[in-house]
Amino acid sequence: MPVLKEPQPPPPWILPSLFAAFNVVLLLVFSALFFAFPCRWLAQNGEWVFPIVTGPLFVLTFFSLVSLNFSDPGILHRGSNEQGPMTVHVVWVNHRAFRLQWCQKCCFHRPPRTYHCPLCNICVEDFDHHCMWVNNCIGHRNFRFFMLLVLSLCLYSGAVLVTCLIFLLRTTQQLLYIDKVVAIVVAVAAAGFLVPLSLLLLIQALSVSAAERSCEGKCQYLQGYNPFDHGCTSNWYLTICAPLGPRYMAKAVWLQRVVEPDWAPVQNLHFPTCPSALSRPVLPGPGSCHQPPPLALHKPGKAPRGSGEAEAVQEFHTGLMLPLPQEVPR
Repeated sequence: MPVLKEPQPPPPWILPSLFAAFNVVLLLVFSALFFAFPCRWLAQNGEWVFPIVTGPLFVLTFFSLVSLNFSDPGILHRGSNEQGPMTVHVVWVNHRAFRLQWCQKCCFHRPPRTYHCPLCNICVEDFDHHCMWVNNCIGHRNFRFFMLLVLSLCLYSGAVLVTCLIFLLRTTQQLLYIDKVVAIVVAVAAAGFLVPLSLLLLIQALSVSAAERSCEGKCQYLQGYNPFDHGCTSNWYLTICAPLGPRYMAKAVWLQRVVEPDWAPVQNLHFPTCPSALSRPVLPGPGSCHQPPPLALHKPGKAPRGSGEAEAVQEFHTGLMLPLPQEVPR
């Protein structure tokens, strides 16, 4: 008797990818219905302003959606075996110390604001959140595409809603049954997307102005200042207009490279004893009157301004590498 093989479940990336493709198809279907019925009728009656406005908005929305699907969020590729979890790395950002966390899956110490996405199984620089609508992480390299998508969707949904309402008002005395039904369906869908998208755009705008991230707790910097906040105008420039910088395609993150064999005494820094506080900023203790000696991990002016964490690393005042005792468990 032949042995029947059990059916294997589909790969975990199949359903999220199909959902992202479904969203693209949904945008195309509703746009086709809109341009084929209410927008066409208005254009035939001499009101060309509606297709002139909604046409470029559709192109911008479709371009930003497809670009965000295939964009690089700022992946930090697998690290090297030169450094291990037993080594402590401390970097300074705007007079605040951060202890770099070891990623067990990517095998390197993550820079500040870099997190490992469990859905994509990657570490993303300046991680904000994982967007299930496009099945991609939102990070340093594609955050501006995400903002462009949300803004264009809001404008496009509002323009479609206004166009459908004007079409229904102009055809009140006419028997256009199919056109009216399509206009009502498209208007309801546009209104349903417009409300949550407007709230999302407002929340993201406030987060950019305050240099916050969606994955971070709102009370993380409540008892102190946010070291990544450069002011509202500079925050928007660094997020939207600043150069992205080079991609991290090397074997390891350059933060792990030992440039100078300088060792600093442990008493200069006081690390938190609670495991949950390891990812939070660490401030020097009251007994330390000066910062630890620099490791020269970065020379200011070499990286382009505004390149996410690379820009933040430009402002590191010092770095530490403290060897842990060998008997300390992982």
